[in-house]
Amino acid sequence: MKKISLFTLLIIIVANAFGQKKLIERYFSNKTDSSRKASFMPLPVIRYTQEVGIEFGLGALFSTYLDKDDLTNRSSNFSSIVSISTKGQYNLTIKSDIWTKRNKYHYVAETRFKKMPFDFYGIGNQTLEANKDRLVQGFVEIVLEAEKMLMRHSYTGISLDFENYHFEDKVIGGLFSTDQSLIHKIGGSVLYTGVSQSYDTRNSNNYTTKGFMGRLTYQYAPDLYGGENFTGSLIKLNLRNFWPLSRKFVLGVNGLFHTIQGENTPFYLLPQLGNDEIMRGYYTGRYRGKNLLAAQTELRYRYNSRFGLVAFAGGGQVFDNKDFAIKGFKPSYGGGGRYFFDPEKGLSVRVDYGIGEKRPNEKRQTGFYISLAEAF
Repeated sequence: MKKISLFTLLIIIVANAFGQKKLIERYFSNKTDSSRKASFMPLPVIRYTQEVGIEFGLGALFSTYLDKDDLTNRSSNFSSIVSISTKGQYNLTIKSDIWTKRNKYHYVAETRFKKMPFDFYGIGNQTLEANKDRLVQGFVEIVLEAEKMLMRHSYTGISLDFENYHFEDKVIGGLFSTDQSLIHKIGGSVLYTGVSQSYDTRNSNNYTTKGFMGRLTYQYAPDLYGGENFTGSLIKLNLRNFWPLSRKFVLGVNGLFHTIQGENTPFYLLPQLGNDEIMRGYYTGRYRGKNLLAAQTELRYRYNSRFGLVAFAGGGQVFDNKDFAIKGFKPSYGGGGRYFFDPEKGLSVRVDYGIGEKRPNEKRQTGFYISLAEAF
């Protein structure tokens, strides 16, 4: 019996050692898997942004190629996240991003349920820290998109987007309750139908090292709900280009323009400057207006298949119609690190620190971010 126990213990130790070795190789080895096999990654969610604080939760990412033999076929990713944060956010997100064989069709479906406290600063490009007003937002969104390649690298698509908002004011007598120009203060719903046109020559949809992507979308919200609900158009233009400078260095540039035009436009539909993807360093919603124009450049250094560094800089502003001014641009710059948990597909966790402007009598605006996937 003693021999059997010792033998059993030896098997457990050896199995545990091999298990740890596989775990280490899976997450830290510099080797890449060229078999293009599917991967399933259960992920603990640990993210940070200045808007929601530290976010904890559970997530899962399934990534596969629908055509393993075609080296140009982009990875299809399916993800889900359930999380809470130290600032009271509750979040459930389910998303699929599918590329069919020969990348002929591209489908996106996303459902989000979120309850999030946030700070409201007012409307415009010059809002003040002193006017900060605490709100709680309830948010539901369902997005469906389908694109077809009609010409090489060129995709034409349609979309359907439903959004519902609900707000609760935590500071009675603050800016939110006293600003008479704001409508839909308790929230509302909007349904967009849209079309899109894109041209995409990127070599990867996860970690791009060369190629161009340009996408123009037009969405229209008809008068479905009556009353003072929003009716109008939302236009988005997103441009990206990447140049390989050497085997380890890549230079990327990204520019975007968003505009919303129509009747009874509520504050919560206005484009917002600042997030973990562009204009890093600014609190999302600190500045919001009918138009948003921003651009950034990012120098990427991939030390090996697992780790990398970036430096970024850019500028942007929000503005009302006919109020655009060169002096209105705000700076954004900083740097960060990258860990690639799936090196072959270019799937990464990123840590960024962004720095923004310093307004008179206010601290310089900054932001720290821990997120999945590249900024652009």
